[in-house]
Amino acid sequence: MSAPHVTASSRADGPTAAPPVRRVLAQTVFEARMILRNGEQVLVAVVIPVLALVGLVQTSFVTVDTGGLSRADFLTPGVLALAVMTASFTSQAIATAFDRRNGVLRLLATTPLGRGGLLAGKVLGVLAVEVVQVVLIGSTALLLGWRPVLDGLLPALLGVVLGTAAFTALALLVAGTLRAEAVLALANLLLLVLALGGGVILPADRLPGPLASLAAWSPSGALGDVLRGALVDGALPLVPALVLAGWTAVLGALAARLFRWH
Repeated sequence: MSAPHVTASSRADGPTAAPPVRRVLAQTVFEARMILRNGEQVLVAVVIPVLALVGLVQTSFVTVDTGGLSRADFLTPGVLALAVMTASFTSQAIATAFDRRNGVLRLLATTPLGRGGLLAGKVLGVLAVEVVQVVLIGSTALLLGWRPVLDGLLPALLGVVLGTAAFTALALLVAGTLRAEAVLALANLLLLVLALGGGVILPADRLPGPLASLAAWSPSGALGDVLRGALVDGALPLVPALVLAGWTAVLGALAARLFRWH
C-alpha cells in the first residue's frame, strides 16, 4: 500500500501567525484606540492643550513678551510641544504601568507579537494620536491667526518624532520600574512641572535665574526650542535638536536595560 499523499494544507496544525508588519500595525491601531477612547487621556492629550492655546492667545492674564510676533505665532509651537509630551509620556506611562501590574505586558510578550512588536506598536500608536493632536491644535491655531513658516514643517516633523521617542522612552522607564500607583502620581506631577518651568510653552531664556539653564538642557526645553525654531524661523536649531537626540539615546538605553515586564 502506498503512503498517503501529504499536502501543505494537511500538514498545517492550525492557523499561522500574521506577518510581523501586520501584527505591529494591529497593535498600533489598538494602542491608538485605547488612548482616544479613554476620556481622561483625551482630556489630557487633546482638550487641555487646545484650551491652553485658546486661553493664552485670547486673554491677557499672562503677560508674554512675544518679540514682535503675534501671540498665536509665538505660543502655538510650545502648545504643540506640550501635546507631544502628554501623548508620549503621561498617557503611555500610566497605561503601561497598569498593563504591567495586571500582567497584560507579560502575556503579550509571549505572543507572536513579541516584546519588540509590542514596543513598536506603542510608539506608532502614540504617533497616530499625535496626528489627531496636530490637526486639532493646528486648526484651532489657524483660526486664532497662526501663520507658521512653511519651510519649517519638515524640521518640525523631525522634532516631533525625536520628542515622541524621548518621552516614550521616559514613559517606559518610569512605568517599567515603579509601581502603578506611583507612576500615576509622578506622571501627572512631572508633566505639570515641565509645562510650567521646563521651557515648553515659554522659551527657556524667558524663565528666571538658574531655571533658564536647566530648562534649556532638559528634553522638554529642547523639544519646545526645536518646534519654535522650525515653525517661527523656518530652520532646525542645531543645539536643541542634538540635546533632544541625546536624551532620546540615553532614555532609550535606560528603558531597554531597566524595564521590567512584571
